[in-house]
Amino acid sequence: MNLYFVCVGNAGRSQMAEAFAKQAGHDARSAGSRPARELDQEVVEVMAELGIDLADRMPKGITPEDVEWADVVVTMGCGEDACPVLPGKRYVDWELRDPFGLPIADVRVIRDDIRGRVEGLLEAP
Repeated sequence: MNLYFVCVGNAGRSQMAEAFAKQAGHDARSAGSRPARELDQEVVEVMAELGIDLADRMPKGITPEDVEWADVVVTMGCGEDACPVLPGKRYVDWELRDPFGLPIADVRVIRDDIRGRVEGLLEAP
């Protein structure tokens, strides 16, 4: 299953989701509707706590090719008009707080929520 995780900045939520899906052995990509310049440092730090290195990752934008590649597109507040919708794709929307600017303890809560959601998505038929 090809998973495409999309948020606004591709600097936090979607990057964490992509990393958890890849760690579980699935093909995954991520993007943002308005990519940031760099990943949120708190996100890099909380993922490093789990042994996942995001330090060299860079935010990127949504491409029609990536949407076409995906079997499942998971949106996280990117805005309906910003996320391309193609027939035959499964779309899932997760309401998650944006970790940008939050204290590290709150970013850990978001990280753990995302990990649980990714695990649930991978277990679903």
